[in-house]
Amino acid sequence: MKPLSRRQEQVLQATVHHYVDTMEPVGSRTLVQRFSMPASSATIRSAMGALEQRGLLTQPHTSSGRIPSALGYRHYVDCLLPEPAATVLHLERELTGLSLGWAALDDLLLQLARRLTDFTGLMSLITRPTRTQPQLAAIRLVQSGERLLVMLVENSGHASHLNLRHPHATSDELDAIERWAEQQLRGGSLNWEKLPTQLQRSGDVLRHALEHPSISAEPTTLVHGLSRLVAEPEFQSAQDLGPLLQLIDDEPMALISPGAEARVLIGQEHPQSALEACSVVQAPYRCGHEGTGHVALIGPMRMAYATACSAVERVARHLELLLS
Repeated sequence: MKPLSRRQEQVLQATVHHYVDTMEPVGSRTLVQRFSMPASSATIRSAMGALEQRGLLTQPHTSSGRIPSALGYRHYVDCLLPEPAATVLHLERELTGLSLGWAALDDLLLQLARRLTDFTGLMSLITRPTRTQPQLAAIRLVQSGERLLVMLVENSGHASHLNLRHPHATSDELDAIERWAEQQLRGGSLNWEKLPTQLQRSGDVLRHALEHPSISAEPTTLVHGLSRLVAEPEFQSAQDLGPLLQLIDDEPMALISPGAEARVLIGQEHPQSALEACSVVQAPYRCGHEGTGHVALIGPMRMAYATACSAVERVARHLELLLS
């Protein structure tokens, strides 16, 4: 895109600020008066016309003023984003008082999600860290009566446990399965087709347990502020809101776009069509061997991007400090 003139940048920035504050289309005279622009209404009107021709502003009705388009918000976020308001420092001070000492991780994430919504007025979402491509390194089996205790050790050192009902297991059989699994994992994975016939019964119990959906379940996703989202004027149409609510219910992780970098996705930039009227501001946080989680805010394209970006980044960095 051809660079904007300084005047056009000022007009675009002012139009975004006005629309975020009022949700009303704005004309040149209002921009001059409200933002004390050192130019005539005719000059500002000319700049608005040029921005509309380039797709950065749009006119919802023939006789109305202009509002930002999705492309206009994109240019604003990329090139014109101001410093966040001083109120963000208040959020940062609050974060320093939060720790894992008083709560489980999920309780902490929910507290942070609530604080994000209260601070920004947007729907917040925080995911638990998810390990990236974990690889099974060892299996240990312990018989306890009719129960079979299974410890799964990943290459990161992370361990999980299964408690299975297996009344017919013998110590010799379990030792043999452990040795077989150790040999298989040296090659990278378990090839159940090579399981010896005499180990088939115990092996099937273990294989079915490892294939259970709960072993590979998605990380916990904590969502807060849905009522704030549906109360926005942009989402008053049930036809537009239905797919978004279904996505939040069925696949909350899909609200986060894949990638390990902080980013802002505006409208149709998001791969989920249910979010085409939304913007998503997201940032990752890393937790050692536990992998990566995400902090996000979801709202209409008409949002205070500087505040949203700063709040998400600060919460993500604070989580990294707590979990490192």
